[in-house]
Amino acid sequence: MSYDRSSSMEAGRSGGYSDDPAFRDLQSELKGKLQTLLTNNRKLSNDLTVLGTKKDTPRLRERVHNTLEKTREICRDIGEGVKKFQSWEDLSKQQKYEQTKISSDFQAALQEFQGLQRKALDRERASVSAARAVQDGGEAAGDDGAPLEQLQRQEFIQVADQDDVDFQEALIVEREEEIRNIEQGVGDLNVLFRQVAHIVSEQGESLNTIVDNVENVRDDTRQADIENRQAARYQKAARNKSFCLLLILGVIMTIVLLAIFLG
Repeated sequence: MSYDRSSSMEAGRSGGYSDDPAFRDLQSELKGKLQTLLTNNRKLSNDLTVLGTKKDTPRLRERVHNTLEKTREICRDIGEGVKKFQSWEDLSKQQKYEQTKISSDFQAALQEFQGLQRKALDRERASVSAARAVQDGGEAAGDDGAPLEQLQRQEFIQVADQDDVDFQEALIVEREEEIRNIEQGVGDLNVLFRQVAHIVSEQGESLNTIVDNVENVRDDTRQADIENRQAARYQKAARNKSFCLLLILGVIMTIVLLAIFLG
């Protein structure tokens, strides 16, 4: 995967400020490729419902083959980007959330694509097995016990249909090659999937620590608020008591002064 902003990305790893342009650019690029991956998954899912059925066509198989190839390349690109994304340090809480979300979304999309690849592999294998069975059945039709006339007729038909047999054999060979490509693709992306799962696990632990700290701060703030309210009530009660005492003292003083003046 090639990025034109490699120098600015390296600077962003040590900078970590909340409005990092390199971080935003890579984030936007990964989101765009993730959307393409999800779109390809939907296309593959639709095409695989037809693959291996009566509606199967060479054009459909070519489309499935091209989509698989392009999607594998997109997965590799996103995987490289996620690894670079993970290397950023001193991120804000929002950036850490975006970092974790992109990794998690890619993990889910990659898992879906791996399932679609295995489905395509099963369909291709079933198709090749059926084609081989048809060929083997055709070759076994002329046994030694058949009459001479029947054998001659079968030999004529076999010669006439030799081009078709060669064509079918070429298709089978092509499908077997595609099976090997899909198997290799599944194996390669299994390694990438494990790497992404490890990244997501690490980010999850970090995120859990952040969440725990936030919850602790929230609990401490709530407890402090309760204590402040209690202190305010105590102060108010103390002020009321002081006011009552002053009022009583004032009444007593008034009575004493009146007694002195009237006496």
